[in-house]
Formats: sequence, C-alpha cells, structure tokens
Amino acid sequence: MATKVRLHTTEGDILVQLYDETPLHRDNFIKLAKEGFYNGTLFHRVIKDFMIQGGDPDSIGAPAGKMLGTGGPGYNIPAEILYPQFFHKRGALSAARLGDDMNPERESSGSQFYIVWGQKYNQGQLKQMEKQLQMQQEQAVFDRLVAEHRAEIMDLRRNRDRAGLQELQDRLNAETHALCQEMEKPKFTAQQQEAYTTIGGTPHLDGQYTVFGEVLEGLDVVERIQACQTLRGDRPKQDISMTVELVEE
Repeated sequence: MATKVRLHTTEGDILVQLYDETPLHRDNFIKLAKEGFYNGTLFHRVIKDFMIQGGDPDSIGAPAGKMLGTGGPGYNIPAEILYPQFFHKRGALSAARLGDDMNPERESSGSQFYIVWGQKYNQGQLKQMEKQLQMQQEQAVFDRLVAEHRAEIMDLRRNRDRAGLQELQDRLNAETHALCQEMEKPKFTAQQQEAYTTIGGTPHLDGQYTVFGEVLEGLDVVERIQACQTLRGDRPKQDISMTVELVEE
C-alpha cells in the first residue's frame, strides 16, 4: 500500500506519495514525520519556476536574515537514483544533497527535500538539452581519463614537453570518442517527453538526485509558494512553515 504524507503549510496542504521503490528515503521520511522533526520548519529556499526546498531543522524559529540550508539530522542517506523510472517532472519530491565535488556518491541529505516546479519545454528545447547531456557525458569520460593519466601529464609539464602533451591529448580524445561510442547516449524517454512538454519540470536534474515521491494533491499550493517574494539566499520574505503527518488509510 502506498505511503502518503500530508504537508500542512501556511499556504495550504500538499498531499505526497512516497515511492516504495526508494525504501531508504521512504522509511526515513516516515521516521522523521512520526518524530515531529519537520514541524515548524520552513521552506527556506524558494526559486521561482524551479523548486521549493525545506527540511532544515535550523529554520525553526529562525530570525529574519539568518542563512539557512546546512542543517540536518546528523546523517546522510545512500542514493536511490532510479532514473529514468523516476524523474524531475513537476510535483516530484526529491532529496537535496551536497554537490558532486564534496559528495561523489550523491548521498542525500538526511532531512532536506525539494518539490519540483520547473517549466514546460518544447521538443526542440528537449533535443538541444539531449545534445548538452551528451557533451557532458563526453566531458566526464575525458576528465576521468585525464585523472588516470595525471602523473604522466605532470611529468610532461615539468619537462615542458608540448609535443608530448599534444600527443597525449589527441590520444585521450580518441579514447574518449571510442568509449562514448560504446555507451548509451543520454536520451529522454517518451514518458519524460510527455511530462516535460505538458506539465513541466526540471530535466537538467535528472539522474543527479534521488526522486522518492510525488505530489498527488496541492500543486496549486506548490505554485503559490514558488511564486512568493524572496530575499537574500532565496528565503521567502514571509516565512512559510509546515507540519508533516502520515495519512492513515
């Protein structure tokens, strides 16, 4: 049976379904809700046409101007990125996290989450985005090869061997091309294309963050929150707080 939670916010209620396919995130969210962890927390980071983020315990009673977004329960959650099954369509519930440079395993914050708003795209925009994703894939492969040859590159630089550096770069470019030819090209599924062209979302986040639920009712509330006036740090000018409870069925 699907697990549902209700977010009572100062802008209205949002009913969310938690996915059984992401049990670590589901069970953690249930645990925190039962403990009352989220009660009194704010939507502390709101970006119009993008998303609304909450779940920072430091936001409870936070004075105006306080920078928020670093708080949590003291632990992270292993990533459960099930892409392309779950993606960043409008209303998706996703886990916030630190960036790849500090968090290469893409572990989720223990409590902070965001609800996607995003925007609608046409087919031409999605095609262009696919090309950008393919370029990012190639760059990631090239960067990995460069890291593997770091010692050799440093030696060539110390010796000021420009010809050697150029030869190595050409070799790594050719190896990158060969490896990418064998890899599946990033491509939006029919389901993604349908969602992104009709209801909207944030496709550039796909595959990067754990999506662990979706809004069933209350998208109008999400719309109001994402459109609110914000101050420094994307914090709403007027605090928007929440309480979270499990829905008994």
